Parts: sequence; structure tokens; C-alpha cells
Amino acid sequence: MRQVFLASRNAKKLVEMRRILVEYVPDVEVLGLDDVTPYDEPAETEPTFAGNALLKAHAGVAATGLPSLADDSGLCVDALNGMPGVLSARWAGTAKDDAANNRLLLEQLADVPDERRDAHFTCAVAFAYPVGAGGLAEHVVHGEMPGRVTHETRGSGGFGYDVLFVADGDHRTSAELSLEEKDAISHRGKALRAIAPQVAEVLSAS
Repeated sequence: MRQVFLASRNAKKLVEMRRILVEYVPDVEVLGLDDVTPYDEPAETEPTFAGNALLKAHAGVAATGLPSLADDSGLCVDALNGMPGVLSARWAGTAKDDAANNRLLLEQLADVPDERRDAHFTCAVAFAYPVGAGGLAEHVVHGEMPGRVTHETRGSGGFGYDVLFVADGDHRTSAELSLEEKDAISHRGKALRAIAPQVAEVLSAS
């Protein structure tokens, strides 16, 4: 088995990555954080999605010695000058309090009309791997899902801002889409599919 490490405990991300990679590398094994010896995960202190993803990918290589993938993503709202952006998970001050983040976002956009509620989800996926004697190579790709922010929460699927986000060309929020529908258009799915050929090339050469 050729192994690659994905710095995540999200079972859905791990399955998605394997599903994409197996088309290129049939014997691939995608390991997650729960499959390796625990290590200190870096704080997401960078001002960009790419910077945070690279921090996590580099830490993955250092801890496991394996080619490593990591991602960082968030919601960028035009009327808020691209915020919450990298602060998406802690926009209301408490990390990963989805309900509080959504309430704050709705409050901040309360007087913003429909035509000015454009937004997009963005995701950066970083891939880092050992080269030569102690060297490290890296690649970063981005994926985006354009759309707009609604005036109220709808749906019970997904997580984060999915209950407030409607993708271009649809009338349903991301939380109202099936997993298959969301995967086909999601920012993360696009980024993972974009990085897959590079991952496959590295794994095949190992």
C-alpha cells in the first residue's frame, strides 16, 4: 500500500480523498490523525488559507515522515471585505460555535440587500512531502464555491455556514443539498480533485 497522510479527523474528508486518489493510485491508503501517533497540531496563525494549510501539512510530514495533505477553508463575504475569511470558525469569538457564528453574520448583514450579499466558500489544500536529504517540497491549490448569503438559516445538513449559503445556480442552501450534490460543487472537492494528480505522481514514484 502507498500511504499518504491527511491532517484531519474528519472521516468524510478521508473517504473523499481516497475516492479521488484511488483513480490514480489503486493501492493508496489515506491515513488520518487518528491513525498516527498523536502530535502537537499547529495553531492556525497565518493570515491566509494557504498559509494555515501549509503549517498543518509541514507538521504532518515532520510527525509522520509521510507525504502529507492539509486544508483550510472558510466563507468570504463581499459586503464584509472578504471576512470572516480565515476567522470563519471563530468569527463570534468561540472556536467552532456554528450557531453563534451564524447569528453574528446575520446581524452584520441585516441591512444588506440581496444584490449585495454575494459570497464564496474557499479552500486551500497544501501538499508537502520529503525530498532528498532533509528537503521538503510543497504545492498548494485552491477551490471556490461562489454564491450568496441568505436572510435566515435553512436546512439540517452540513456544518458551519452551510445553513446560510446558497450556491450560484441553486435556490437551496448547502445544508439542504445531499452529500453527493454538495461534493460535486464544493470548494473542498474542487481543491482535492485539483491536487490529486500531483499526489498521485509523488506516491507512484515512491
